[in-house]
Amino acid sequence: MSFSPLIDQLISTLKYLPGVGNKSAQRMAFHLLQRNKEGGRQLAQTLSQALQEVSNCKRCRTLCELEVCTICSHPKRDPRVLCIVETPADIVAVEQTANYRGLYFVLMGHLSPIEGIGPEQIGIEQLRQRLDEGEIAEVILATSTTVEGETTAYYIAEITKSYPEISTTRLALGMPLGGELEHLDGSTLARALDQRSKVIT
Repeated sequence: MSFSPLIDQLISTLKYLPGVGNKSAQRMAFHLLQRNKEGGRQLAQTLSQALQEVSNCKRCRTLCELEVCTICSHPKRDPRVLCIVETPADIVAVEQTANYRGLYFVLMGHLSPIEGIGPEQIGIEQLRQRLDEGEIAEVILATSTTVEGETTAYYIAEITKSYPEISTTRLALGMPLGGELEHLDGSTLARALDQRSKVIT
């Protein structure tokens, strides 16, 4: 069924969101237009501002509106420990454990030659620069246990082998095969952090 051009455009735009199909997009569109126009205006304004002002932290590459994010600039974080994750959502997952006090590096994805995602796209050169600074003593590989995540972890572990002063570890028990980090509960992820094991390549 076709609605007015603007409503059709709104529905099509809402389908850009992950997991939102045609019916869900229709429900959202009509809810905003019928029952919550003020909420729709606020959503549009906030989204527009976020798209303009949010970029990547120059240190860890997470999303923020500051040049350096609050975690990277926090004086009580341990700069010797670097946890490498795939997405900003993974940082949220690790932080919810309240067990980790180090810093992060966000790949913004994983290696996937089929999709044309190589080392340049996941910031490997910037990661090398962080390692070259000589401050890091441990790298925690917290990529997902999917095939792509494991491949990415192995690739980074090969890089860290050239830094003998750095211990490279991988999240341990509780990480299900094929699991995404952001979907794990806090206690499971906390145990995986505590029982991380040294990577042998």
